Amino acid sequence: MGTYFLLKNVKEVYVFISLFALLTGCRHTTSTVAVEKETSLGDQVLKKYHTELIHCIAQVDSLSKSTSRKNLEHHYRIARTLFKKVEPVMAFHDAQNYKYLNAPNIPKIEEEDATNIKIMEPKSFQVLEETIFTDSLDVAKIQRTAKLIRDRLKLLAKNTDLSYFKEHHFLWLVRDGILRVSQTGITGFDSPVLEQSLEEGITVYETLKEFLVLVQPYFKNTALYQEWVTELDATIASLRANEFRVFDRYAFIKNHTHKQLKLFNMTVEDWSVQFPFTLAVNNDAPSLFSEQTYNVRFFSDYKNKGASKELIALGRSLFNDTGLSRSGTVSCASCHIKDRAFTDGKVKSKGQLRNSPTLTYAALQQSYFYDNRAGSLEGQIVSVVENDSEFHIDLETLVETVKNNPVYIATFDSIYNGKINDYNVRNAIAEYIRSLSKFNSKFDRNINGLENSLTESEINGFNLFMGKAKCATCHFAPVFNGTVPPNYTETEMELLGVPSKNDTINAVVDADLGAFNVFGTVARKFFFKTPTVRNIDLTAPYMHNGIYKTLEEVIDFYNRGGGAGIGIELEYQTLPPDNLELTEPEIQDLIVFMRSLTDSRSINKTITGI
Repeated sequence: MGTYFLLKNVKEVYVFISLFALLTGCRHTTSTVAVEKETSLGDQVLKKYHTELIHCIAQVDSLSKSTSRKNLEHHYRIARTLFKKVEPVMAFHDAQNYKYLNAPNIPKIEEEDATNIKIMEPKSFQVLEETIFTDSLDVAKIQRTAKLIRDRLKLLAKNTDLSYFKEHHFLWLVRDGILRVSQTGITGFDSPVLEQSLEEGITVYETLKEFLVLVQPYFKNTALYQEWVTELDATIASLRANEFRVFDRYAFIKNHTHKQLKLFNMTVEDWSVQFPFTLAVNNDAPSLFSEQTYNVRFFSDYKNKGASKELIALGRSLFNDTGLSRSGTVSCASCHIKDRAFTDGKVKSKGQLRNSPTLTYAALQQSYFYDNRAGSLEGQIVSVVENDSEFHIDLETLVETVKNNPVYIATFDSIYNGKINDYNVRNAIAEYIRSLSKFNSKFDRNINGLENSLTESEINGFNLFMGKAKCATCHFAPVFNGTVPPNYTETEMELLGVPSKNDTINAVVDADLGAFNVFGTVARKFFFKTPTVRNIDLTAPYMHNGIYKTLEEVIDFYNRGGGAGIGIELEYQTLPPDNLELTEPEIQDLIVFMRSLTDSRSINKTITGI
C-alpha cells in the first residue's frame, strides 16, 4: 500500500500521485551492491515494523473482547503504545491508513463535488480513548470500533511492502517523526482525554533510536552518528522529566527539534543523499520557523513557474490596481491593507458576508475562503473578480484591461513570453501573496537563536498555546493555521459555535452556515476554516463574523468551552466543551505571545518592498 501525497492543486481539484510509484522509479541501477544494501534496509525496517504491528493487533483484539473497564483501559493503553511504535513507518509509508486509525472523534467528510459527498464515522484510537475513558461506558461501540481497527491493522500487516526503501526514504521517515512530535504530539492533538502526549513522544523517539541502529553502517562520520544517539537520549530524557501541563515546549523545539533538523542536514551531506523531489518541507529546512522551511510550490498549481522579484513586483502592481475593477475604485488592497497585515479592520468587508482574513501566510494552506470553497490562490481570485461587490467583471474583461496597459504589456512579455491570459494575471497576483510569509517576527528570531529578547511571559504564552490552552490542536505551529503537519495535505475546518453577538448569557449561534453553503452537506453546518494566528495583533476584529474586538474576548470564548460553554448546542462542535480554567495571568501570557508573532515591518520592506 503506497502513501498518497497531495502534490499539486489543479483548478481546485486535488491530484494525488502514489509516492510508492514515484519512489520506486528512483532506484539506483548502477550498482548491484547498492541495490542489495537498500533492499536490506527496507527489509530490516519492515521486520521491526511488522513485529510491533502484530503485537498491536493482539492487544486491540483483546480489547475487542473485553467488557470490564479495567480490562478495556489496560488493553487500550498497551495497544496505543504499540501503535505509537509503528507510527513513524505507517505515517510515512501509508499516510491515509494512518490518518484513518488516528483520526479525531468527529465525522470525516470528503466533498469532491455536489454529487460525490462521503461522510464517514471515525473508527480510530482517538474514538477508543474518548469512549473508554469516560463516565458512561458504551461497551458495544468500543468493541465494534476495536474490531474495525484490528481488521485494518491486519490488512496492513499482510500487505505492507518496503522493498523500495532507500536512504532518502529513511531520512524522510525520521524527519516526519521528529516534526510530528513537535507539531502535534506535544500539543495533545491525538490524546485529547488522557493527555499522554509526552509518554507517546518518548515511544516515538525510542523507535527512531532503534531505527538509527540499522543505519549505523551508512555513516562515514562516526562522530555524527554518536551525536544522533546523544541527542535522541537527551530528547527522551527531556520528555520523561516533565508533565503535560508544565512541559517547556519552547525549549524542546529550540534545543531538540531544531538541533535534530541540523543533524538531519548534516546526515544528508554525510550520506551524499540526492532527494528525487521536495515535499511540503524543504529537504534542507534549517528550522521549523524559517522562510526556508517550506516548499511553497507544494501548495500551488503544477503549472506555476516559480516566483522572481520581477514577478512579485508585477503581482504587487496588479494587487493595488483599482483600474482592474468595473468601478475603477476597488482593488485587492481595498479589503487587504498591508498595514493591517492585509486585512481591513472592519467587522465585515463592504458588501461581504464575512470578515476580511489576513493574506500573510495564505500561501501555506490547501484551501481558501472561510468555507474552503477554493483550492488555490489562483482559484480564489476568480471569485473576487466576478463578485458584484468587488471587481464586478469577468475574466475576459480583466484580461482586456491588462492588455490595454503598456507597462503591463512589457512586463508580461518579459515574464510570461507575452502571454496575457486570465491565468497568468491571477498567477502574478497569487505569487505576490505567496511572498508574504516571512517568519521574521520577534518570536521567530528568538526560537531560531538570532536574539534573546522574549520575556518569560511570552515564552509561557507559547507553552500555554501549545499545551494547557489547546490552541495548537487546531492552530498548528509554526504557521499556526489549520493545515495539518507534517504532510500538509489538508487544511482543517472547525465548528466552534461562534455567537451572533458578544453575549455569554443568551447566546445564539451566528446564522452564517459556513461550509454548508458550498455543497449543502448538513454535517458541515457552521464549519469554518482555521486561519493563521500570525499577525493577529493587527487583524482585529476577530472570528469570521468579526464579533470580538479584542484578544481578551476571543480567549474568554475559548476558555468557556466555545459555543457549548455559553449555551449553544451544536452536534459536531469540535472544541471540548469543558472550561480550560485559564487564569487571568495565563490569559495575558497567551496574548503577549500571540503579539510576538507580528512580522517585522522593517525586514519586510527590505526583502519585498511592501
